[in-house]
This record gives sequence, C-alpha cells and structure tokens, in this order.
Amino acid sequence: MHVAEREKLIIAALQGTGFVSYRDLEARIEASPATIRRDLARLDARGEIVRVRGGAKIPEDEHMGEPSHLTGTPFADALTLNTSAKATIGEAAAKLCRPRDGLMIDGGTTTFQMCPFLDGLQLQVLTNSLPIVEALLKQDGTRVLVPSGTVFREQNIILAPAGEESMPRFHAPRLFMGAGAIGLHGIMQADAIHVASQRRFLERAEEVIVLADSSKFVKSSGTIVCGLDNVDVILTDSGIDDDMAAAVRAAGVDLQIV
Repeated sequence: MHVAEREKLIIAALQGTGFVSYRDLEARIEASPATIRRDLARLDARGEIVRVRGGAKIPEDEHMGEPSHLTGTPFADALTLNTSAKATIGEAAAKLCRPRDGLMIDGGTTTFQMCPFLDGLQLQVLTNSLPIVEALLKQDGTRVLVPSGTVFREQNIILAPAGEESMPRFHAPRLFMGAGAIGLHGIMQADAIHVASQRRFLERAEEVIVLADSSKFVKSSGTIVCGLDNVDVILTDSGIDDDMAAAVRAAGVDLQIV
C-alpha cells in the first residue's frame, strides 16, 4: 500500500472520536507496525496528528474536546433490559471476589448488578461508573477509587480524554467488565473512547472477567477491545446459542452459564 493511501486511512480513522489506537491501525492498514509508526511520526511532524501513548489523536485546535455522548442505549434504559439475567450474572460475578480484594469494575448495567453482593467484603474498588460509585459508597468498609475524565451523562460513566492517561496507579487481581458485543473476534464496543478506557483497565488486571447477557452474542460488530485470548471468564445466561458457546470455549475461555 502506498504511503499516501496509508496516510488517508489514518486520518479517516481519527474522524468521529478524534483518537485511534495502534492496534486499530494495524487491523485497518496492510503494513507492518514499524511502517505505521513511521507514518504517524511523519503526520505528527507535519502537524496533522498528535502522537500519544497507545495511538494518535487529532490536534486540539481541530478537535475541540470529546463527543458529548456515546453511541448506544442510555444507562437508565439499558437497566430495564434483561434485568433477571443481569441480576443473576452480577450475583455470580460477586461470588468470584475474595474478602479485602482490590478489583476493577468497568461501567455497565450488568456489572452494576454486582454491587448489592459486595457488601461486607471490605473491598478496594476502582470504577468509572457513577451508579456503581453511588452504590458502593453506602457500604461501610468498601473503598472506592475513580479515574479522572469526562462524565458522559446518558451512560453515567467517566471516560478519559482519548489517548490520555488518567487511571490511578492501581493494579488488581480481577477486572469485571461488560461488552457492547461478543464474537469470535473478541470483545467489542461501539465507541473508540470506551474501547481505550477498557484497554487501560485490561493493562492493570491479572484476570479478566466479562459479564454479558446472551443478547450480546447475537450481534458482533464494533471496535475490538481485546481478543478472546485475553479473556479468562465470561459469565452469561442460558440464552446463548449452543454453537457460539462451543466456539467461545474452544477459544480457551471459561464460559460459565448462570
């Protein structure tokens, strides 16, 4: 692929959210990682992009701030969907926590269902979810940490500016996170800014546990957060298709139907 074509693809990938990760560029562009990094260095030198940790972003004067909302169903609406399955998954996830654990919980309506079952465990929790923060603050002995970033009101979540580091220096035995969709390619989200946030969580976790009701396996589209080989456990309900369940297990994931 010619250099001009690669540069056009890089610029196009930045539109919308203003940020693109190295991993996404490697999936989009037929070139070696070293070639892509040289392309980014050249664009950065011309002032067309700004290289940041993990990828590149549009210069500030061309991209003022982050999007005001995320793609997807607002938190309040999503909370009313598949409520029974989500509650069961949340309870099962909480049983994987040990007293005085340090853990990370990514925002979402299924991970939110863990909260009532964490009381009394004396946990230290890093989360970007405002509803989870509110629920855990009512529990004596649960210590809550939050990252800095922009509050997205409809999803009630705090996400860092694209490409910027905002997480506390925190490492945890377990990360509990949701998914926009799950397919054989991995865990997906619709918004690149959410993808970047989840990847920062992934870097700090020893074990990755995904909470997703069976509807998330029906449609597999979006930006890939990570491959199934990066996931240790998926908790879901009995509505998952048998073929999909077999494929997930064949990928080495401990799929638990609860």
